[in-house]
Amino acid sequence: MIQLIRKYKSVILFILTFLGVYVVLSMIYGFYLRTAASETYYPEYITHQVAVQSEWLVNFLGYDATIEPHPDEASMKLSVENVFVSRIVEGCNAISVIILFIAFVVAFFQGWRATLLFVLGGSLLIYLINIVRIAILSIGFYWYPEHKMILHDIVFPGIIYGLVIVLWLLWVRNFKKQRL
Repeated sequence: MIQLIRKYKSVILFILTFLGVYVVLSMIYGFYLRTAASETYYPEYITHQVAVQSEWLVNFLGYDATIEPHPDEASMKLSVENVFVSRIVEGCNAISVIILFIAFVVAFFQGWRATLLFVLGGSLLIYLINIVRIAILSIGFYWYPEHKMILHDIVFPGIIYGLVIVLWLLWVRNFKKQRL
């Protein structure tokens, strides 16, 4: 047993680090969600900002977009050209995806500076691409409501998770070069 642990020490360390960081960040985020309910920034600050920024981008792209609090659930309603097209819920704010991204990057720790810069830059990129994703998805819902399920469940998750995988691959490639 000790022989196996020694043999797979780096794998075990990666898994434990990944799980530890993921659990701690998820707990912090869970605490935030339990305590951050706000009438000013409904349903809570981060999701509200994602809705505001998505509305801005849809407007910037030449459409008339509006957001308003959903009367029946903790979400923001986004309308395009006065047509209600999507709900922006907590799961749309990309924080869970960013937590997953951070846990993986920290598990391949490359020193404080490199890791911190990559975590900050990657997290910002994921957040920004998520805003673009929501805006384009909402416009897509406006023009192609019959394809809502395919767009929401297949195409657009592929964009955000594809970005995370590309960032992970870049990080691991860099990690591998530094170890040689």
